[in-house]
Amino acid sequence: MNFIVSLVLRLLLVAAIAYLITPIGRRFSLFIKAVDYPNARRLNKKPMPSAGGLTIYITFIITTLFIFPDVIPKDYALKIILSSGIVVITGILDDIFELSPKQKLLGITLGALSAYYIADIRMNTVSLFSFFDINLGFLSLPLTLIWIIALTNAINLIDGLDGLASGVSIIALMSMGIVGYISVASYGVIIQVPIMIFILVACTVGFLPFNFYPAKIYLGDTGALFLGFMIAILSLQGLKNTTVISLITPLIILGVPITDTLFAIIRRLLNKQPISSADKMHLHHRLLSIGFTHRGAVLMIYALAFIFSFIAILYSFSDMWANIIMTIALLFGLELFVELIGLTGTERQPLMDALKFIGNRAYRIERLEKRKKKNKHSK
Repeated sequence: MNFIVSLVLRLLLVAAIAYLITPIGRRFSLFIKAVDYPNARRLNKKPMPSAGGLTIYITFIITTLFIFPDVIPKDYALKIILSSGIVVITGILDDIFELSPKQKLLGITLGALSAYYIADIRMNTVSLFSFFDINLGFLSLPLTLIWIIALTNAINLIDGLDGLASGVSIIALMSMGIVGYISVASYGVIIQVPIMIFILVACTVGFLPFNFYPAKIYLGDTGALFLGFMIAILSLQGLKNTTVISLITPLIILGVPITDTLFAIIRRLLNKQPISSADKMHLHHRLLSIGFTHRGAVLMIYALAFIFSFIAILYSFSDMWANIIMTIALLFGLELFVELIGLTGTERQPLMDALKFIGNRAYRIERLEKRKKKNKHSK
């Protein structure tokens, strides 16, 4: 049988397994009391089982060990399962007991250390635009840990609406899988990396019908941390060598969760709040506040994720200058979008103010007059 046909059929089987065991995972989540109860911060109006990610993890284990043993070496799979298992346990404990940010960070760090030392997943050399290589040396460990922790938390932070984190993860993983598969042709990535990525896509696709609005089960920290961790370590499989996925590609693919995380940090610093503090100013909160429905906000963020992913895939086919121009255009459009929805606050719109200053004569005169008066008083 053709390899592609065999791959597609097996991935459909994986999605079916995830779909079939998710109701069992829902009952198990209720049994262990991994439940999100309604409160001021949460949008759910009734108790909701929240360890849905466990079904994705279990399906992933079954798949890698028993459905794809001819493609994914058992030793490689077991190392990934062990490292990610540490993060999954952390997520389960958080879904049951609500761990502190420091406790969750400890669990993610232990998982990252396991990936670094046991699975040999690390950032040794970073390739920028396929010709400029940076040998990291002793910085390999801290940068690898920062990469894994940051991307894991980025997915976790965006998990605020039904189906949001799982859907965005599917889009990001599909894009990574496509870029990784392209890299296989140049011998930059071993085949099991994109295959494992597509397996994760299938596991999450099977879970999504139960997680999309109105959800019957939440992804929970169990799932959000697992998916974020897997995205982080599988992207590092490309960053380990100099001829494959460049540093910027996975960052662009994960543009939605990274943007939300970055501006959450900026917002809290500007408001003199702890970085780990919670608020209702995330991307999905802002979309809801300006009139989007729950389902509409999720679909809007899916669309944004598709745009980021499409641009990331174009990086694989474009030269250096085209990539630079795309990056500048993307950053400009992103900042404009962030300011329009008020992600850092409705009073902080530097780009909008600059454009308004240029394009609105009355506003320009008003601003210049205010500046003159301010300078006059300061003297």
